[in-house]
Amino acid sequence: MNKILVICGATASGKTSLAVECAKKLNTEVISADSQLIYKGLNIGTAKPTAEEMCGVKHHMIDTVEPSESFNVGNYREKALPIMKNLLASGKIPVICGGTGFYINSLLFDLSYGNTEGSEEVRRRYAEFLDQNGKEALFEKLREIDAETAEKLHVNDIKRIIRALEIYELSGKKKSEQNDTLISEYDYLAVAIDWKREELYERINMRVDKMFEDGLVEEVQGLLSRGIDEKFQCMQAIGYKEVVFGLKNGDLHSTMRDIIKQNTRHYAKRQIVFFKKLPNIVWLNPKDATAEHISEMLNESK
Repeated sequence: MNKILVICGATASGKTSLAVECAKKLNTEVISADSQLIYKGLNIGTAKPTAEEMCGVKHHMIDTVEPSESFNVGNYREKALPIMKNLLASGKIPVICGGTGFYINSLLFDLSYGNTEGSEEVRRRYAEFLDQNGKEALFEKLREIDAETAEKLHVNDIKRIIRALEIYELSGKKKSEQNDTLISEYDYLAVAIDWKREELYERINMRVDKMFEDGLVEEVQGLLSRGIDEKFQCMQAIGYKEVVFGLKNGDLHSTMRDIIKQNTRHYAKRQIVFFKKLPNIVWLNPKDATAEHISEMLNESK
C-alpha cells in the first residue's frame, strides 16, 4: 500500500502511544510532526516520548535541533519530506504523528508558505518589537499588512504571527495570497482521537501535574543556566514561557501550573479547529482508536 498514515489532533489526546501501536503493527517508522519535540534538551515540558514509550519503533524528527537554533515549517519540510519518501519507496507506510498542523500540511500538500526562507535577523527584530510594545501591537502590525491571515490567528500565537510578518518582509507577498490549496499528491489516512471536551481537559490537567512532578521547573532552570532564555524560539512553547515568567517574578508553582493548564486547554481548542479543516480526516471514538481498527481502515481504503 503506497499510503501515509497521519495521527493528529489535540495535545494529550494519546497520539504518541497510538502511533507506536500502529507502527509496530505495520512494521514501519514514525515521523514526528511536533514543533517542540525537535529540540534537544526540552523533554519534560514537551512530553517527549521516552525510549520505553517508543517500544523499539524508530522515530524521526525528534532531538534534531539545538535549543539555541530557530526552526520553521520550511526547515521541517526540507528534513522530513525525504524521510517520508524513503519510507514510501521501501514499501512502508509512514506514520506521521503530531499536533503541529502546519508541519503535517507541509508534508501532505505543496504549500507555498513553506518555501519562503527564514531570517534570524528579521525574527530577532520582531521579538524585540514584541518585548518593547507587547503582543497586541505585534498582532496589529500583522493586521495592517495581512488582515486575512490575522483573522485566522490568535493574538497569543506569537510564533505564527512573526512567521507571517517574516514571509511578507522577505517575499513581498502576504501569506494569505500564497497558494495554500489543500490538494495532496499522496494517498493518506488521517485520524484523530475525538475525546469529549471535559475528558480531554482532564487529561491535559493530569499531564501538566506529571510534568511538575517529573521536574519541569528544574528542566527550565537548567536551560536558563545554559543561556537559553525567553529570547530563543524554543522557550516560547507553552510550559516553558510560563515557568520562565514565574521564576523571574517569584510566582508560586501552583499559579504557574494553573496558567500552563489554561494555556494548554486553549491551545488544544485551536488544534481541534485547525484539524477539522484537514480534508477527509476521521475522528475516532477513543475506544476505536486502536492499531487493529486503523489497520482495517487502511485495508478498506486500498
